[in-house]
Amino acid sequence: MLTNDQLSQWDRETFLHPSTHLAQFARGEMPNRIVTGGSGVFIEDRDGNRLLDAFAGLYCVNVGYGRPEIAEAIAAQAKELAYYHSYVGHGTEASITLSKMIIDRAPKNMSKVYYGLSGSDANETNIKLVWYYNNVLGRPEKKKIISRWRGYHGSGLMTGSLTGLELFHKKFDLPLMQVIHTDAPYYYRREDAGQSEEDFSRQCADNLEALIQKEGPDTVAAFIGEPVLGTGGLVPPPAGYWEAIQKVLKKYDILLIADEVVTGFGRLGSMFGSDHYGIEADIITSAKGLTSAYAPLSASIVSEKVWKGLEQGTDEFGAIGHGWTYSAHPVCAAAGVANLKLIDSLGLVANAGEVGPYFRDAMRQAIGHHPNVGDVRGEGLMLAVELTADKETRRFLDPALLTGPKLAAALLKRGVIARAMPQGDILGFAPPLCLTKGEADIIVSAMAEAVTEVFG
Repeated sequence: MLTNDQLSQWDRETFLHPSTHLAQFARGEMPNRIVTGGSGVFIEDRDGNRLLDAFAGLYCVNVGYGRPEIAEAIAAQAKELAYYHSYVGHGTEASITLSKMIIDRAPKNMSKVYYGLSGSDANETNIKLVWYYNNVLGRPEKKKIISRWRGYHGSGLMTGSLTGLELFHKKFDLPLMQVIHTDAPYYYRREDAGQSEEDFSRQCADNLEALIQKEGPDTVAAFIGEPVLGTGGLVPPPAGYWEAIQKVLKKYDILLIADEVVTGFGRLGSMFGSDHYGIEADIITSAKGLTSAYAPLSASIVSEKVWKGLEQGTDEFGAIGHGWTYSAHPVCAAAGVANLKLIDSLGLVANAGEVGPYFRDAMRQAIGHHPNVGDVRGEGLMLAVELTADKETRRFLDPALLTGPKLAAALLKRGVIARAMPQGDILGFAPPLCLTKGEADIIVSAMAEAVTEVFG
């Protein structure tokens, strides 16, 4: 058996970790954590530390860790049929059953499901389908995609371009020219402190319309947005936002892609964020909560409107030229079936809707008065604490202070994992949907102590 030191050495010598300062890690200047187990909202590492994972991995372990029902479904499927492709009409009981379960849970206008392995590849698929759709309809110039600053839609070439965060563009020659960005619905950071949420939403919609007119409506194919901004700061939309945005998109016949990789399957206390905010999407992106990350799987859920365009295309041009080797992988699909059954049987959507507001209110009560806590916001089991140098002016803290990472480190000392979000001093929380009120209290108590440690 390998010793821990040997495993750690191999880690630094051979493993290229994502979203990591590679040089510091390789030199041993930052710690590595080797995770060995988990149960409910807790994980354990090789050194015996038991940590409350208040970010559910990466917003993804919705049902919590250690669920034998999903592990057993994966094992049973692997023994029966570990793999077969889904090209040319092939399917498995697991992939067909999961498709039916997704459509039964999705908004009523959704029609069909295409499978990938991650939110990134799902959004790559979505853009290809949008372009194909417009070509079929004889609109070859209608190809630009509007995304939003601070949005997160993946790390590929197109999806990294859609992402509106500097870190994902810098030195990668992104964004690609077909992608343009509009305002983030980030009410806390509005320029006019006296502006109402409704007025800010109208401003976002007016700026979107101006951008569409500038680019030319006949060149703009789709708008993509998360119901709640995730990695860009866990920002719920201001009042009236989605209603105002959709009015503009319908006026110019622009498709709407709702990126529900984070919000899909219960995180907001609704099965989908589209239901939560009255979003009538043409395509919905889902991934994380689909299997609770017990196996990699994503789903591009297409509306009846888009499906009819795809049907027309294959009647005119033959079989559609898009596919992934592992699309609808039976082991991953089996994990999805077991996961969705668990979400239902454990009442996790309702639990997120009940515990989420309790968690947010408790956090506000505990630290909302602190002079360096500018905003405590959230919806369902998505919560953010934004720090500021001055509560009245909302002045940014000096980035060199690394306040977010310091707070995350202070929480970790107290046995709680949270995430320092990029482009701002924001601490994010997105715990498993099985979180109890007692476990929420543990997080809040640790956060209050961490704020006192970092700020005094």
